[in-house]
Amino acid sequence: MIVRWGLGELPAVLVELGVAAPLVVASERWSGLDLPADAAAVWHEVPTDRIADAAVAAADADAVLAVGGGSAIDLGKAVSAETGLPLVSVPTTYAGAEWTPYFGIRDPDRRMRGGGSGARLAAAVYEPRLTLGLPAETTVGTAMNALAHSAEALYVRGHNPGADEHALAGARLIGTWLPRVLDELRSVDARTRMLEGAAHAGEALGGSGLGLAHALAQVLGCRYGSPHGTLNGIVLPPALRFNAVLAPDAVRRFGDALGADDAAERVEELAALAGPTRLRELDVPEGDLGALAAAAAERPGNLANPRPAAPAEIEELLRSVW
Repeated sequence: MIVRWGLGELPAVLVELGVAAPLVVASERWSGLDLPADAAAVWHEVPTDRIADAAVAAADADAVLAVGGGSAIDLGKAVSAETGLPLVSVPTTYAGAEWTPYFGIRDPDRRMRGGGSGARLAAAVYEPRLTLGLPAETTVGTAMNALAHSAEALYVRGHNPGADEHALAGARLIGTWLPRVLDELRSVDARTRMLEGAAHAGEALGGSGLGLAHALAQVLGCRYGSPHGTLNGIVLPPALRFNAVLAPDAVRRFGDALGADDAAERVEELAALAGPTRLRELDVPEGDLGALAAAAAERPGNLANPRPAAPAEIEELLRSVW
């Protein structure tokens, strides 16, 4: 995949890919952004479950250009999979969606309506200035998603030395720069370093896969529509404690990258910098935990864990953060 830094690099990327008229997928928030591309059409309903309609909007396009966070890029991936068009992503959060062909489909109320795979990933163009408007809670939430990518890449069954290198680089950058970003939300330098960390974490994800924490976050997000990154910040610590017994060296290396003796405790500290830290704060009913655990046990992320967690074990993990 082509990776470039700076929105000014986008025209050269499109030329390299032979793209002249993309479908731009971006929420109304980005409607005033002066993109250096001549759009064949623009789709502003983000998120949406009207994938077929979005694909029709791409009838005269030769690519999909997705600008935004995970919802926009996942929508772009869904359209890419539906149409066969290549996808160019311009991420504006730390979600890392630009690195995998998999996607989730949410309706305008952010409820999960399905998902799939098959996106044609072509390029990612990173512009730190587009992240300057992220509020503290979204900054922390999407950073926790990136941090979960780094952690899980180190111990999932698909882990490998190349992905490990990116995972550790991402964890070091995020652990160091997230507190600094929150001290100065509009610092271009701090935001650049954070985005670099998220890019490394995303590349680790793309080269390895997802584990138990993402299985938990996905099930919770499907049921309640809560932000995926915030959920990762809540469920990653118990997943790390579970995996510390199964993959102690991987969890230790992750902790070392964060500069911490206790990786799970450090993630809790970072998640607590902004946003909810308990499931009950997101209105998850305690009575639902058993059913959620059973559903999470069947998710691919849990099956790719060093050892899949049993439903009873997952329920205990969820109760620990309820």
